[in-house]
Amino acid sequence: MKVTSRHALVGLIVISLGSGCATWRRARAGGGTAASPVSITAPPPDLAGSLVLAAATVTPGGAPAPRPAPAGDPIAEALADAYRSFKDLSEGKNADYIPILASIDPKLYGLVVVTVQGAIYEIGSARDEFSIQSVSKPFTVARVIETAGAEIVDKRIGVNATGQKFNSILAMDLLKNIPSDKDKVTPAGNPLVNPGAIATVDLLPVPTGMDKWGVILGNLEAFAGRKLSVNDEVYRSESETNTHNRAIVQLLKDYEVVQGDPMQALDLYTRQCSVSVSARDLAVMGATLANGGRNPLTGAQVVSPESAAKTLAIVATAGLYETTGEWLYKVGVPAKSGVGGGIVAVVPGKFAVGTFSPPLDAAGNSVRGQRAVEALLQKLGGNLFASKPAGRARSTGAMSPAPDGPSPAVARGRN
Repeated sequence: MKVTSRHALVGLIVISLGSGCATWRRARAGGGTAASPVSITAPPPDLAGSLVLAAATVTPGGAPAPRPAPAGDPIAEALADAYRSFKDLSEGKNADYIPILASIDPKLYGLVVVTVQGAIYEIGSARDEFSIQSVSKPFTVARVIETAGAEIVDKRIGVNATGQKFNSILAMDLLKNIPSDKDKVTPAGNPLVNPGAIATVDLLPVPTGMDKWGVILGNLEAFAGRKLSVNDEVYRSESETNTHNRAIVQLLKDYEVVQGDPMQALDLYTRQCSVSVSARDLAVMGATLANGGRNPLTGAQVVSPESAAKTLAIVATAGLYETTGEWLYKVGVPAKSGVGGGIVAVVPGKFAVGTFSPPLDAAGNSVRGQRAVEALLQKLGGNLFASKPAGRARSTGAMSPAPDGPSPAVARGRN
């Protein structure tokens, strides 16, 4: 097998590929896959065969084709219910500050669950492609954490939520001039807002003999388990209208956060956001993080379990921009959105959900995607903060009103 520089990922990560454990087909023009029933692709067999580099992918056609999920499958039923519940939802609107995104069919809607064992459940426009946009950010910072280290990400970019919009220059000024810790000034905010994401691209190490774009794209391919490509129309549209990001990157250079060529960092970031993916891809990528950094379809150890954990912590902190706290309060899992209409949500050790629906809320998050993930996880029990009491319940007396006056606990408190 011929390996190009794009396929020579940092560290020469190796995987073992069997007779084909990942399939792909392009979505039909103008529409998605059948809306019902939910289809399932079984987990791959134990991987065996020759060793290849991690970004290399299996040629299409080797894996079992999707088939209808069996009756009574809890994941399939929850996925179908979530799909039906919000299929006709008309809230939100497509992003229009990137002109090409405004033209995408707002009715497209797909949901996918990929388990850490490699089972794939999908419904709706699950394989229609769209630009990954900000959903790319966690996967690039995962590579930086893996190769440059978690400490330098915290020191040079930051990991705290900004509380501002994803492209806020005000947040940069506040973090630079009024830092919460004078010994730790991080105007980029965190890797999931635009300043931090551009700084992440600048910080990404490049092995000898490779170019930085090859590392970025090869990393995304390793997470997705297949070859990916840039949507040139989206890339041109973004490049022609990214004046705000140009101001951001010049400030980053002035603040000595970006240490290389600022316009090169911006161009690479713009290309990264223009990569075409599907909801199925996002679910596979999320399942790789859920599976300790190992792609459940290809077996590639894309990043270490420690890097995957650090990445998910950042996603939990800032994945849905200024509404992340509300999301975590209601749903209880790390999730990352993008203005292209995608969302990936991760339940560590179990599964990931990928969604696609272009209409967004005011913060830039897919409206249908958020609702569907919330409904799905309520049924599947994915909230990381939920727990069941151990042992038998018994009354403490403090919560039960006494028939003739305050409870003993309250009465004791008065003495």
